[in-house]
Amino acid sequence: MTQGNAADAARARADGRERANDTSHDERGNDQRESSGGERADGTVASDALQNTFHRTLQEGEERLGRSLPALLATGMVGGIDVGTGVLALLLVLTLTGSEIGGALAFGIGFIALSLANSELFTENFLVPIAPIVARRARVRSLLRLWGGTLAMNLVGGWIITLIVIVALPETRPVAITLGERFVTSGISLTSFASAVLGGVIITLMTWMERNTDSTVSKIIAAEIAGFLLAAGHLNHAIVASLEMFAALHAGASFGYLVWLKLLGWAVLGNVIGGVLFVTVLRLVQIGVQTIQAEGHRARQERPNVDI
Repeated sequence: MTQGNAADAARARADGRERANDTSHDERGNDQRESSGGERADGTVASDALQNTFHRTLQEGEERLGRSLPALLATGMVGGIDVGTGVLALLLVLTLTGSEIGGALAFGIGFIALSLANSELFTENFLVPIAPIVARRARVRSLLRLWGGTLAMNLVGGWIITLIVIVALPETRPVAITLGERFVTSGISLTSFASAVLGGVIITLMTWMERNTDSTVSKIIAAEIAGFLLAAGHLNHAIVASLEMFAALHAGASFGYLVWLKLLGWAVLGNVIGGVLFVTVLRLVQIGVQTIQAEGHRARQERPNVDI
């Protein structure tokens, strides 16, 4: 081989190695972008964190929707009792210190109990069980069954625990009446409706935050924040407001159960709009259609016989 030919061959081999290195580098870069869940050029792939959160939410949603009726009702009842411990703490702190800030902080105990004890509120079901619906893993009738059963039993559990609180701690009666009558004074108005929308937003956001972490401390912080905002702002949350009104009724307040029932309907409407429209729908848009479809397909492969 001549010297010129040898040099040409050497240059060709060097160029080939460079192209191979460039190709390998590009492939590694693509693999890294895909493995990190980063957004592709079409902008349809959610981050790993969002995908993992939605996957956990989808699994838990299927579990909730697939519960037997006794399990569903029992879970709802203990949820009302758990929040009742927060009402107990709120009444005690307000009675003993008169501090509304202290009372609101103490009320968070009920939401911490709710989170750590794996019980549920009606308004917590504005996000988790909707995930299987949009992923075509469940039927709307299952969601309505869950909503109706949880709401009813939250109220039953809350009515019982607030009765026990008022009987056991009669010194809290004046404070209980004051708290309950605030919602009656607000009545069915634009202010109380906006307050209900905020209540739905806060609880659904708390639910999303808790599904986004495995840290117990983080879940406690999210629960405490939500409980504080609801109590400090006297927000119109269907279950919390009902429990406070129940305590007032047990203590001898002048309004009746018909008034409570009307206000409950108004609060539920606002909570649903706040939780579903302003949190759940936007979070699902954030996750993206492609991720939702992919997770639904994966769920069908993992649990092909699920029918809820």
